[in-house]
Amino acid sequence: MKAPHIYLVAGEASGDVIGSRLIKALKEKVPNCIISGIGGHLMAEQGLHSLFPLQELSIMGIMEVLPHIPRILRRLNETQQDILLKKPDIVVTIDAKGFSFRLAKRLKKYGFPVVHYTAPSVWAWRPKRAQQISHFVDHLLVLFPFEPPYFEKVGLPTTFVGHPLTEEKFEEIQPKIFKKKLSLTKNEKLICLLPGSRTREIYSLLPVFIEALQQLNQKIKNVRLIIPTFPHFETYIRQEMEKANLKFSLITDEQEKYHAMVASDAAIAASGTVALELGLTQTPFLIAYKVNSLTAFILKRLIRIPYACMVNILLNKPVIGEFLQENCRPNLISTHLYEILQKENNQKLRQELSTIRALLTNKNKQPSKFAAETILKILRNYQGS
Repeated sequence: MKAPHIYLVAGEASGDVIGSRLIKALKEKVPNCIISGIGGHLMAEQGLHSLFPLQELSIMGIMEVLPHIPRILRRLNETQQDILLKKPDIVVTIDAKGFSFRLAKRLKKYGFPVVHYTAPSVWAWRPKRAQQISHFVDHLLVLFPFEPPYFEKVGLPTTFVGHPLTEEKFEEIQPKIFKKKLSLTKNEKLICLLPGSRTREIYSLLPVFIEALQQLNQKIKNVRLIIPTFPHFETYIRQEMEKANLKFSLITDEQEKYHAMVASDAAIAASGTVALELGLTQTPFLIAYKVNSLTAFILKRLIRIPYACMVNILLNKPVIGEFLQENCRPNLISTHLYEILQKENNQKLRQELSTIRALLTNKNKQPSKFAAETILKILRNYQGS
């Protein structure tokens, strides 16, 4: 049997994490499989030569996307042509739903089987998307246990594989070693600062986070910041932090990020996958986010759930503070951060977060391996039909 050729398309930092783990699992199952497509630095570490940089697709928000439409359409055409040229056996799109679904629609007429990995949030807004994507996606792999029924009822085969983040052995991380590396004193509070993975997020949120921390410094003098980020944001963040005269350290290693989270007393984060990472590391945190006012106006009328943070959605209660749009203000963030740094509140929040792992795990199955097995099974069925 010839080596299967699997084409992967990831368009977000979170998709790069999922994609890298998937490539590793696929190669363990079929060492001679051919992987091509689009991804980031983590997928590159697993041997992928990306057609173009993943960051070109990493844009969030209705109004925020508009200026980039010509470039996105150009990249969409390039991706389609690359697939037609390489003729892979199966296409797996990961996250980046706007780009992924447009690509899947185009590929439908050429007969390529398409698997999409991570579901659109139809349980939160635009429920009709479940029916729509069933016409051009052959199989859906989902991360959360409550998702399959939304898609199965419209005839789209769906498999809950679990969240790949549960594969991380956070419990083996020794925070004392990381704190020693930072030369952290016993009385210093370590706060993890996570202002996003997109340029617009960082430029929008970092000034708010900085002002909140300056206000916190008036109440707690012994604060140290640890900022995990990507190398291409390092210079900007360093300049802004130095101007603010805050005590900080920057790290750009993905694994070191998790050590920073586990070692931290609390965290401030942009909304997104990072909330699950903080939940799984049992780091007390809050989320803050703001988008273009017109995007916010539209979303408020479409969203059907009370929470934005996935931890709150999974627990079905407001465990994590959410500071969105008009509430994304330094004084509110600073006050809440001070509260979750208090010993009793801190311990209570860590206890609440201890249940997250079980909610994201498919019993006795490693998510990435299960996803790889499912993709290979779909491919065998397709080739045998």
